[in-house]
Amino acid sequence: MAESSRKGFAHVPERISGLVDLAYNLWWSWNPAVKMVFKQLNPIAWSESVHNPVRMLHELPEETLIAASKNSLYLRHYDIVMSRFRHELETRDSWFAARTSFDRNLTIAYFSAEYGLQHSLPFYAGGLGFLAGDHLKESSDLGLPLVAVGFMYSEGYLHQHIGADGWQENIRELLNRDAAPIKRVMYNHDNQLVAKIPFIDPPIYVAVWRVDVGNIPLILLDTDIKENDPSNRLISYRLYTGDNELRLRQEIVLGIGGSYVLDVLGIRPSIVHLNEGHPAFALLERIREQVAEKVSFEEASKRVRDTTLFTTHTPVPAGHDKFPHVLMDKYFNHYYPLLGIDRSTFLQMGHSPTDQQGLFNMTAFALKMSAFRNGVSKKHGEVARAMWRPLWPDLPEDKVPITHITNGVHVPTWLDPKMELLLNQYFSPSCPRWLDHHDSPLIWEMISEVPDEELWLVHAQLKRKLVNRIREFKRRKWVGEGADPVNVITGGSLLDPSALTIGFARRFSTYKRADLIFYDIERLRKIVNNRWKPVQFVFAGKAHPADDEGKRLIQKVYKYAHQQDFGGRIAFVEDYGEQMAQYLVHGVDIWLNNPVPPMEACGTSGMKASLNGVLHMSIPDGWWIEGYNGTNGWSFGNNFSGNPQDRDRHDAMQLYDLLEHEVVPLYYTVSDDGLPHMWVKKMKEAIRTTAHQFSSRRMLKDYVRMGYGPALEAAALYPKK
Repeated sequence: MAESSRKGFAHVPERISGLVDLAYNLWWSWNPAVKMVFKQLNPIAWSESVHNPVRMLHELPEETLIAASKNSLYLRHYDIVMSRFRHELETRDSWFAARTSFDRNLTIAYFSAEYGLQHSLPFYAGGLGFLAGDHLKESSDLGLPLVAVGFMYSEGYLHQHIGADGWQENIRELLNRDAAPIKRVMYNHDNQLVAKIPFIDPPIYVAVWRVDVGNIPLILLDTDIKENDPSNRLISYRLYTGDNELRLRQEIVLGIGGSYVLDVLGIRPSIVHLNEGHPAFALLERIREQVAEKVSFEEASKRVRDTTLFTTHTPVPAGHDKFPHVLMDKYFNHYYPLLGIDRSTFLQMGHSPTDQQGLFNMTAFALKMSAFRNGVSKKHGEVARAMWRPLWPDLPEDKVPITHITNGVHVPTWLDPKMELLLNQYFSPSCPRWLDHHDSPLIWEMISEVPDEELWLVHAQLKRKLVNRIREFKRRKWVGEGADPVNVITGGSLLDPSALTIGFARRFSTYKRADLIFYDIERLRKIVNNRWKPVQFVFAGKAHPADDEGKRLIQKVYKYAHQQDFGGRIAFVEDYGEQMAQYLVHGVDIWLNNPVPPMEACGTSGMKASLNGVLHMSIPDGWWIEGYNGTNGWSFGNNFSGNPQDRDRHDAMQLYDLLEHEVVPLYYTVSDDGLPHMWVKKMKEAIRTTAHQFSSRRMLKDYVRMGYGPALEAAALYPKK
């Protein structure tokens, strides 16, 4: 059982003590009206806690809470919110329940190395984590019987500081576990559950934590405990270590340890969904459990395969984890016999014909051991089939059993509250609970009823909010740290909320080509410094700590940002994270995306932008191949068939042409009423065509129809443990 969330909050009056339970369930984070029950206690404290209600409740003085418990207006709002919260947790009526006829309890175990849920829980590195976080939130909304497993990284979050020379400096944040919405899992009232990873030498122990995401429990594993030797305490320090052996130990703990912990907790998954190859060892533990019950290895493997889904996100061969056999022997030498097989058979499960001998490929293993396999966009499905065809040498490429389910984003999380309020005015008369049906294309047809001036006003407010947030961030850095004046300017303090603003925010990897817009500096200067039609660019993103090429890209952009002849219209916003991502996808005018195709598996940030009327301008790759219809944004870099070395020039020239001849003129074409009606028309088309199609609700329903449903039917045929 989880530790009581009321512990340590004795100063919260009984009348409003439900705030503590609410603070420890991330359901509040995707319900704007629910957030207000915390903000109304003290708006300044809410801001200073960085929208972390657990921390805020710890820090608020008792007299503030007592006053709230006696305020009739506040209590009215509190009672409504708590009634909604209890109904959310207690109701058994859901979309999933209405479509399930199985007569026994079902559980879907979802494994991922990272989760992006809310910035108070920094267990993510980028898009993969936020996709996993949105998966959990939507699973709660739809009532899926899902439990998730991941890591509790004690030193996992990387803060970014840009030095005066533009070089990224990495600052690690230690997680304050007592000021975050996370609870210890207890095995009695006094002791946190600590489990020993079975059958692995030397021994590794994990402490168990829990995060509640609506109705979805997220079980987190923590090796940074006294029971482990120093080398094993490092396993859950940081996300994606560069040390190969430490990474193998991470994946053993996540897969085998995660499966074992679920068993200890009495959770018996019917099916398993692997989000990337990192947790694939979970399948070994599922096989071992059945072999221990006298099921043959062949039969156990079939049962596991029939009830496993695997989602791959990586279109680059080098991005898949591979471990030398000598390392596998070190950790699995005692494990081979427990599966009823010899070493050679075991290692063959992870062999890929495209690898050199002597490597165990985690993705190849997961693909072989899953009945349902998918990429995360239509294009990525094609790329994955081509990449992994050697595993099915007798099949033509189009018959390789890897399909696709295009990613989606959690609409209640990523739709700005101001935008939601506006849509409520015009959607609710026809469909009072329209947000419950947001994956229906018919809902979004009503965007045409929103007056242009009102949509433009909300967008202008969000844009000013973004610029003010950037300026305030630099002001605080200047006051608190004595930041270099150059850093203050390059960080966006000169941004103009009336200028056409283009955002580029993502991980700084070379294939994403953050510097493409700087291909022709003179041409870019003319675009940016047009006196009557100025354009400004806001860059944000981090390079992996070990990626010096990515750091050099940041340095390059940073140096352009502090060149005086760009007039302060190039900005690099340091320390990009979940909160700044919200401001950017809501507040810029254009979201720019220009990777080298086909290396963008999907690209969910552009979906978040389009949902809010921010126009997407992208290379035809990832989701944009499916999303672009010719009128809801822009596509460039098309029809390239030359030497790959000429790709940058080709794409940059198309980008410049698009900006000069279409995008900039359209933005600055205003009618007599001062509104850019044609631009707003394009915003509406972006919302209308992308909001439903690229929602996590559509995505989850696809998983249920194509993957979870068949896997659960298969699970029903096998004896349940």
